[in-house]
Amino acid sequence: MQNLLSTSVGRLRILGFLEGVSLLVLVFVAVPLKYYGQNPALSKLVGPIHGGLFLLFVINTLSVGVEQNWRFKTTTWKVLLACVVPFGTFYIDRYILSRIPMKS
Repeated sequence: MQNLLSTSVGRLRILGFLEGVSLLVLVFVAVPLKYYGQNPALSKLVGPIHGGLFLLFVINTLSVGVEQNWRFKTTTWKVLLACVVPFGTFYIDRYILSRIPMKS
């Protein structure tokens, strides 16, 4: 865990996990409760948290992409697309981000 916090790719991986979990909670729990249970409280709580995590993920992805010299056509767009697809950040973490050598 300490290794993840000390590198930019590691921090992006943690942020991707948090963003992915918040998207799943929003899509599969909060929104159904809002529309089918007529209870918008969880949606009002999780929505802004997810929005903030989404923006942080996008900004950090672009930052890490520049720092790591990622080619936009091969890596950066895939990581950016992953944050709007449910389970996408988990897929990207496993098949792209975990295989990148971590530079301090």
